[in-house]
Amino acid sequence: MMCMHACTVLLVMYFMALKLKILKIQNYRLVMCFIQVRIMYIILVSFVNQQLRDTSIWKQGYNLKHDVVQLRSMDEDSVGISSFDDWGNNEGTSDYMIFSSDGEDSDGEILVTPMNDVDMPRVKRQFVTAEDALTATASRLALLGRMHKKDRIIYGFVSNFGLISFLTICLAFVDWRAWRIVRQPLNAFYFLSPFLASASLVAFAGYVSVPILKIFNIRQKFRRKWPYKYNSKKGTPTIGGVFFIPIGVAVAKFMGGSSTEFTGILLVTLAYAVIGLFDDTVGLIKPCNFGLSRGTKLLLEVAVAAWFSFWLYTQNISSPYSMKMLVPLPAPVGLLNLGGYYLLLTVFTFILMTRGHKIIDELDGFAGGIAALAFVAMSVAVLPICSDVSVFGTSMAGACVGFLLHNRYRASVTMGNTGSLAIGGALAAMASCSGMFIPLFIASGILVIEVIAVVIQIFPFRTTEGLQGKARSFFQVPPLHHYLELCGMKEPSIVTGAYFISAFLAVLAGYVGLVSA
Repeated sequence: MMCMHACTVLLVMYFMALKLKILKIQNYRLVMCFIQVRIMYIILVSFVNQQLRDTSIWKQGYNLKHDVVQLRSMDEDSVGISSFDDWGNNEGTSDYMIFSSDGEDSDGEILVTPMNDVDMPRVKRQFVTAEDALTATASRLALLGRMHKKDRIIYGFVSNFGLISFLTICLAFVDWRAWRIVRQPLNAFYFLSPFLASASLVAFAGYVSVPILKIFNIRQKFRRKWPYKYNSKKGTPTIGGVFFIPIGVAVAKFMGGSSTEFTGILLVTLAYAVIGLFDDTVGLIKPCNFGLSRGTKLLLEVAVAAWFSFWLYTQNISSPYSMKMLVPLPAPVGLLNLGGYYLLLTVFTFILMTRGHKIIDELDGFAGGIAALAFVAMSVAVLPICSDVSVFGTSMAGACVGFLLHNRYRASVTMGNTGSLAIGGALAAMASCSGMFIPLFIASGILVIEVIAVVIQIFPFRTTEGLQGKARSFFQVPPLHHYLELCGMKEPSIVTGAYFISAFLAVLAGYVGLVSA
């Protein structure tokens, strides 16, 4: 009735404005425009109120106010950074919390106050205070927002399909033009065969291995100190590297050659996989233990990298330059002889790749997709130098793609340290045996940026904490992808954007490698 009365009044005012026009009164157009807007506003409010009257919220006596209320869904303990010690470690226990940056359609599965329609009070007198009614309304809005997750799951599937299509087209094109690169005939589908074989075998193995991991309760744990939520990933099976790394290595060994550098790459990949598996296993056996200590892990990683550098220095590596310790660079620089510094560069690359992949293995499909693109880029870059190593790269790329079928948003399994350390060591070994460090750094540009962001975050944090007694940092939370989530970006959007950038960088890295060789 109120709406009808208001509309009647406005119609009277409308006819009055028409009369003003007839009498040629100034500003009559402004008056008519204002009246039309008010009529549309009242009709819209009337429609919304009519819809609310049909809901249980209106029937239970809720009065909708015009005041804007700011809701905060985290306490003071949820804010701030307590420590950056494990700057790449996502293992530990997790608090059940939802952050104010997540919004109503966040990825978290656990609400601040889990509530459904059954738990809602049915009678108006059951709401003792206004806070009870506000909590009920907020809970229902949160439940409505969860419908958007279906769209993000489809979004993750589409981005994963696009990545696989891009890699397949690139490898098919390289197979078509490979004879012009190496100046000698190669087997048919030289790149596509190991890629498709590894992808198919890993995809099939995942359907068998993931249920087994769930049966034995091999699931992720998260630390309390991280200020970012992992509720949606809590309980996800981990150590997925145990089924896709061995398959990638086995396919490469079966389809590849028997050169010295090829054998060394296989061994160092398995060595890092063993370190990661040992770390994951120790963290799973003891409930209050999160794996090896930071010092122990770093010592083992450096030891394997140093051993590989020494082995590389003592062995006869097949190279078109008839020399070692060389880094090919584009013209006009050409070949750069580093001498003993080549060994230091090798150790640095191993640490960068292994720690970097451990950092980015926190979002669904992030590490696997970036690694697959980097493997393809390195396979193209090292093709003129050692074609056997190219087969290894395409096989590992196929293994990562097969794993992505189970690791895309929302992931049914994560690779754990077993997979992240192994793929990081494999990429570093490919660059060390061929000298293609520049193409590797270009193809892994996202990873390099993530590591630099963490280093930039840690240094001022430690410095200001010691000098001023109050820690200051550039980002609210490390690493960079978590900061983007805190700014409001959703996980599939971050991963898809990283795919686009890495695809461009992979093509550029392959071109730089071919020009340098």
